[in-house]
Amino acid sequence: MPPSSFPGTPGTGPRLLRFLIQRDGTWLYRGSAIKRKAMLCMFSSMLTRDPEGTYWLKTPMEQGIIQVEDVPFVAVELDFRGTCGRQQNLCFRTNMDELICIGPEHPLSCDWDRPSDECASVPYVHVRDGEGAFPILARVTRAVHYELAALAVPGHVKGQPCLGVWSQDCFFPLSRPA
Repeated sequence: MPPSSFPGTPGTGPRLLRFLIQRDGTWLYRGSAIKRKAMLCMFSSMLTRDPEGTYWLKTPMEQGIIQVEDVPFVAVELDFRGTCGRQQNLCFRTNMDELICIGPEHPLSCDWDRPSDECASVPYVHVRDGEGAFPILARVTRAVHYELAALAVPGHVKGQPCLGVWSQDCFFPLSRPA
């Protein structure tokens, strides 16, 4: 069901559910943290993003907009598989225990224009597609970012030198190309 046809109070538009996903990945309902991991994983599997970039929670009982401070997921652990360089596979475990291996289907990117609390731009990994041009992302934690930086090698993006990592034969820049 497209977001524009979600049931709500007549004349009031889409329903705003009282969920908030904080920047650190904490899910709140009516101001209280949701502690049960199984419930969090269930809700996260029902999360989608519409063509305008708005986050929606679509449960069998309710459908509505939820607030997200940054992105809904956090990459909390890095797993290195394979040999070094182009043939290595870098996988993240999210705060919802979902394993995401970066590559063509799950690219790693840095938003150079987004404010950062770190020295460099924060990397984000594509978790899954939304309903339009806006994917659902996970923000890489500072500790995992440092692990990525330790694996960084010189490379090129659009002919410009930069540092980045290889995964599934794809190069992902971690520093802004010169």
